[in-house]
Amino acid sequence: MPAVHATFITETTYPHPVAKVFTAFSDTAIKARWFSHPTADGSYDNDFRLGGSESSRWVMDASTPFPGAVITSEGLYLDIVPERRIASGSNMMMNGTPFSASLVTFEFEEDGDGTRLICTHHGAYFENADGPEMRKDGWQQLLGQLAAVLNGDR
Repeated sequence: MPAVHATFITETTYPHPVAKVFTAFSDTAIKARWFSHPTADGSYDNDFRLGGSESSRWVMDASTPFPGAVITSEGLYLDIVPERRIASGSNMMMNGTPFSASLVTFEFEEDGDGTRLICTHHGAYFENADGPEMRKDGWQQLLGQLAAVLNGDR
């Protein structure tokens, strides 16, 4: 089965200054509140620096198509320009088998008193992958969780 390749762009505006939105990516404790999976058996680590890594792990629950499956994501920071851009490459695995590889770029732009965040995701999806539409939905949910953290609701 050939890999499926797809690119999507998600743009979100937050009523917060660029510095605050960028910090929600660079500060591990803040990012864990919106980016990691809130499971008792999950983990999240983030070494936010050029060449640094990011990793997360969680076990899918009974409400998913693969209850008990262990999902891991390993990433590498490829480019960081403070308050302007973050680029990272990552892969996701289920029970140790890769199912996707991604290059994701976040661009931070002033928008009045707020921030316009542009997320560009280039993905390659392998056997048993969630696919581009589900991945886009996943990023939209995560960026919604980011809004809740920025607003103090989470």
